[in-house]
Amino acid sequence: MFKNSKIPIWVNLFLIVIILLMVVQVFQFYFGHQTLLDAGISIQSVADLNIIYTTAGRLTAMAAASIFVLITQNPYQHLVIWLMSIFREGQEMFIDPLFPYANAPASPMVDFGVHVVIIALEIAAFVVVYRITRQDNNV
Repeated sequence: MFKNSKIPIWVNLFLIVIILLMVVQVFQFYFGHQTLLDAGISIQSVADLNIIYTTAGRLTAMAAASIFVLITQNPYQHLVIWLMSIFREGQEMFIDPLFPYANAPASPMVDFGVHVVIIALEIAAFVVVYRITRQDNNV
């Protein structure tokens, strides 16, 4: 699948890592309510469950779209996935340190730094794929 692709292997591997992280989050939102409670997330009302399941549904949709793009190896579709990932991770970069989980594995500053690195890699992937699409248009 990746042999004849124009997308570099590191971009595909990075997308696989992101997909795996989203799948873990989806599992936690749908089935790991104890994990959510341990993190300090309230699950006391129907409204709480609505937000939790809505978030899980959106993550599921993004993971499914990412898997589709990984299979098709279409550079234009890759651009959309990377753009969505940059915006999602960009928001998390500020939200996670400002509102940390009760059992967060890292301090807010370390969390911020990790998000900066992830976003830098996502932007690099976006730029690489954008250049590929530009080359395709010039041929």
